[in-house]
Amino acid sequence: MKQTNYHLFDFMDFDPSLQKDEALWKAYAPSKVEERNGDIIVNIPYQKQLHQEDMAPDAAVPQQSFDLIIRAYEPDIVRLFTTMSGDEMTEADDMLMMATEVRHLPLTIRSFLEGSAGCDIVAANGKKVATIDLNEPRLDKWSDLLPAPQPAPFITFYPDGDETKGIALSDDHFSPPRYDALPLGFCSVGGCATTTKHASNERATISFKCTPDECFAGTGERFRKMDLSGQTFQLKNQDGQGVNNRRCYKNIPFYLSSRMYGCFYHTSDYCKLSLADHSTRSVQFLNDRATLDVFLIGGQTPEEILKTYRMLTGFPKMPPLWSFGIWMSRMTYFSADEVNAICDRLRLEHYPCDVIHLDTGWFRTDWLCEWKFNPERFPDPKGFILHLKDNGFKVSLWQLPYVAQGAEQIGEAKENKYISQPMQEEDSSTGGASNFSTLDYAGTIDFTYDEATRWYKNQLLKPLLDMGVKCIKTDFGENIHMDHRYHSMEPERLNNIYSLLYQRAAYEVTKEVTGNGIVWARSAWAGCQRYPLHWGGDSASSWDGLAGSLKGGLHFGLSGFAFWSHDVPGFHSIPDFMNSPLDEQVYVRWTQFGVFSSHMRYHGTCKREPWHYPAIAPIVKRWWKLRYKLIPYIIEQSELACKSGYPIVRALLFHHPHDRQVWHIDDEYYFGNDFLVCPVINSRNHRDIYLPEGLWVNFFTGERLQGARWYYNVEVPLDQMPVFVRPEAVIRLYPDDVDSTDDMDLSRTVTIEITKEYEGTSF
Repeated sequence: MKQTNYHLFDFMDFDPSLQKDEALWKAYAPSKVEERNGDIIVNIPYQKQLHQEDMAPDAAVPQQSFDLIIRAYEPDIVRLFTTMSGDEMTEADDMLMMATEVRHLPLTIRSFLEGSAGCDIVAANGKKVATIDLNEPRLDKWSDLLPAPQPAPFITFYPDGDETKGIALSDDHFSPPRYDALPLGFCSVGGCATTTKHASNERATISFKCTPDECFAGTGERFRKMDLSGQTFQLKNQDGQGVNNRRCYKNIPFYLSSRMYGCFYHTSDYCKLSLADHSTRSVQFLNDRATLDVFLIGGQTPEEILKTYRMLTGFPKMPPLWSFGIWMSRMTYFSADEVNAICDRLRLEHYPCDVIHLDTGWFRTDWLCEWKFNPERFPDPKGFILHLKDNGFKVSLWQLPYVAQGAEQIGEAKENKYISQPMQEEDSSTGGASNFSTLDYAGTIDFTYDEATRWYKNQLLKPLLDMGVKCIKTDFGENIHMDHRYHSMEPERLNNIYSLLYQRAAYEVTKEVTGNGIVWARSAWAGCQRYPLHWGGDSASSWDGLAGSLKGGLHFGLSGFAFWSHDVPGFHSIPDFMNSPLDEQVYVRWTQFGVFSSHMRYHGTCKREPWHYPAIAPIVKRWWKLRYKLIPYIIEQSELACKSGYPIVRALLFHHPHDRQVWHIDDEYYFGNDFLVCPVINSRNHRDIYLPEGLWVNFFTGERLQGARWYYNVEVPLDQMPVFVRPEAVIRLYPDDVDSTDDMDLSRTVTIEITKEYEGTSF
């Protein structure tokens, strides 16, 4: 549909021809405010609007009223819930996993002083959490040229009690007929809305005011610049097909504002988020279901806000030690002999490595996922895995959540309804198909059905894990068969949250069998941070692929996720997807970036082993050895991330939220608390570097530089990368070269103190 630049059509998704039988309902000023069991119930009347481009009340249709529930929690949370669809408010579901620290705060109403209409909403601890202003707007009337504005709910929220940064509902308009945002509203179809005929209601919106200089970040693995203001996002998971476009593997309905609040929209429905885009005065959210469940989160720092978000949706779990080593893979290895030859050479030439990953080629037919090894090319899979284990390698296996027509399990899956069921008998949809295979994936494993989940865990994955496999790559999951039936959820509501159900199942059975919970996942929704870890999808092996990957990882870390990786040195070739040779500079620069990431895996469409590139192999090996020296530090920072709001790879704004520069920097990052990393993302071996305020020390050379300034066109030879630490930092390192983490005795960890005498660390 062509863009019109009008709110009704471009944001609210109305038919521009106005031929569809649908109606817009606008929230008016509250008719009643009362306290009920510690919540505040605000009765909101909604007025139907005339079916036209300019908004005007349809006075012939009676108003409909729906309650807005205001609930407060410790620490610093205000929840808003309203439904025109008859939904129930819940405090526990697949997304919500409230920590014990999240405690219901009873609210009371404190009326304004006599002569002023409205009230403050006050929590039991004395904190003011909201103001409801019922005063008539002040007027100096001199013209009747335009109608008066329609009434609106003027409600401002203070989740942390800070009245200097109130979050107010936005009634954003140019003139009364021309609205650019609604404080609250919904759409009905097929006639008037009623309080009983909820099925006729769909799409609900809520908007908050924003300031002219406000910046936004988060919303998932967003392949965009750091400040997301001026953009609108469809929160609908789909195969990203790269890391440089608007599609997104990992949409998270959460954003962080530079005014120091966060907003979590608790839904799995398709939805839309406009961050000062349709109007620069408003943040707007549209849900494809007529229910709104919004958590406003206060705090003084991004870390506090993200920690509270994790208190609502769950904290990440600690991955096993070996996962922080290097993973070696490509698309794909096809036999035990091929894998053994690669692993033997890794050990012979002392390239440290912990994980060998088998992608699509371990089945009897490439891409035909049957969860069983090809008996000809892997004649003794248990012995094969045991041999690798004895040599210090853990095995990771690729699979996906769809069952193909030709798969061994197809009959059982269909008969027992373990996979989605076509709505029409002749259906042969490939809604879950990959980009690389023409297989007909007959259905999506139905994780809304407990029996199907048990089948997946116990019949498909457990035999592999019992054999010695340590990790399952839970690939895909962004798309499901949309024209199929699922056991207990409509496909439109399941699509986004499917990744959580899928990854949870694989994570749980892996932990049950191996003792360590881990997956290697591509898709995500709110709550998936509980089941690490996630990687950035199919990036191009190019400078823009490297830049896009880092952008995505920074926003992902601002969306509640602690652990994140990416394919080194990019997944696919340019310009020939499968066959163009790698750029060796990209290989080195991406390796350097990978060393300073939470996890590090080589993967892609052609050779990834470093000895195939002899001109750069010595540089690569040196950086690999550094990776293993850093593991004690990475473990320390990972343990911190599992109980805080921090990710491992974190945007500069985490530590400098009041530095306006850093809200626009997406090619530098903190690696844990102590390292400031400046990867080189071009072929010129130069880059500009911004150092925040204070003194900085080059970790490798010991050079001291003053912060709060830019350093332009800094030369960086190919074998180097700028990495800085603070004076007096203490860095934990492993002192010896090892072949894998099996060789590590972490009691031998040493520390480096960044004293005045520090002259750099060689590696």
